Amino acid sequence: MENIFFQVGLGLLFLKISIKINGIVKPENNEKTLLKGLARSDKKAVETIYKDNFNMIQSLILNNNGSSDDAKDIFQEAMIVLYEKVRSGTFELNCQIKTYLYSVCRRLWLKRLQQLSRYSNEVADIQTSVPVEDDVEDHEKRNVEFEMMDKAIDSLGEPCRSLLEAYYLQKKTMQEIAAGFGYTNADNAKTQKYKCLVRLKKIFFSQYKNGKQ
Repeated sequence: MENIFFQVGLGLLFLKISIKINGIVKPENNEKTLLKGLARSDKKAVETIYKDNFNMIQSLILNNNGSSDDAKDIFQEAMIVLYEKVRSGTFELNCQIKTYLYSVCRRLWLKRLQQLSRYSNEVADIQTSVPVEDDVEDHEKRNVEFEMMDKAIDSLGEPCRSLLEAYYLQKKTMQEIAAGFGYTNADNAKTQKYKCLVRLKKIFFSQYKNGKQ
């Protein structure tokens, strides 16, 4: 259970980093392919979903008392909700990706407005077209886990942080990592990656246990 908990947190961390990338990529029309790519934290899939849907979400937020930064935050949270669902292996999307993301973003933004005491009748009329309440609640629980992982990797230091980013985010091979980080061979690079993960896991669960106290 601890390994699953840790791996999900690590996956969410590098997904968040990858969402910040604004590169231009060739659009992919097959949504099932995009979802499979998202489950693998594939850079092109994440960028394509971002490129195809962010402007729509930004318009929603800007038209309902939000800012561009709010839109980025809400879209990022919705992407993580979708990521968690596709990673579960049992999720079947019965609508378009844009419909699901729009519904999640509306729900998240309404909750944000309520928390900020800026809730108005104008936005109260917005209804979700997809039942996403449970997804949002699950995401809020995962958010605690994500924040702990973010703090843990900040505490990890170099070269471990860069090494893990090279492997999980940049999808580099062990041979490429060995050359880039000065290890004598791929096996030594793999050993160092394992040591970094063990160290990160200790930091992560130390913070988790302290947070439960």
